[in-house]
Amino acid sequence: MEIKRFCLGDIHGAYKALMQVIEKSGIDYDNDLLISLGDVADGWSQVPECFEELMKFKNLIYILGNHDRWLLDYFKTYNKPRIWTSQGGEATLNAYYRVQDSNYEQKHEKFLENAKPYYITKDNKLFVHGGFSLVKDISKQSIYDLTWDRDLFWSYLFSPIFEVKDYDEIYIGHTTTSRTKSDLSPVHIRNLWNIDQGAGWEGKLTIINIDTKEFWQSDLVKNLYPDEKGR
Repeated sequence: MEIKRFCLGDIHGAYKALMQVIEKSGIDYDNDLLISLGDVADGWSQVPECFEELMKFKNLIYILGNHDRWLLDYFKTYNKPRIWTSQGGEATLNAYYRVQDSNYEQKHEKFLENAKPYYITKDNKLFVHGGFSLVKDISKQSIYDLTWDRDLFWSYLFSPIFEVKDYDEIYIGHTTTSRTKSDLSPVHIRNLWNIDQGAGWEGKLTIINIDTKEFWQSDLVKNLYPDEKGR
């Protein structure tokens, strides 16, 4: 059986959107490869359900996101900084209060501990949540830079010639394109793909086949959760 390879954008607790793109794409839980760009946490009300669903995939590469880092810190210390709770963290806390299952917290803490800072395929495709600096090798960069960087995307977006040639393709999330591109499709600039189309806000969740470039999207997530504010 041919193994298909998929990349998934930032979910931000939108379990209903996640199930839509899984169904639309036809991804196989047992055989296909799923690379998630991180940030399951913070936004809509079903963060635990999203983690549980992703953990069903036998071939999953999970990239740590900046919101995931906040959640992981909470699991370890129960620290609830305002910068986190005001950016979707409150919805995540409420989600775990609702399920009232300590096993979820333990499982999801371990899941995030095992997340990768970035991933490079054998055919030289790079996957990272935020971005990276060009001044040093990616293996020597901090997890903060890899989860928070936006300069990479802005450089591609605003420069007609900027291109990182170290990788055949680069896939990122983190910086929503829902406010820069009206049709909410993935942003493809030279060898860069940004597949965060604002699922944590007013946009859509995207999954893309990284070999064929066919992609599938959820409904507008705000319509899937009409009684919630999201991020």
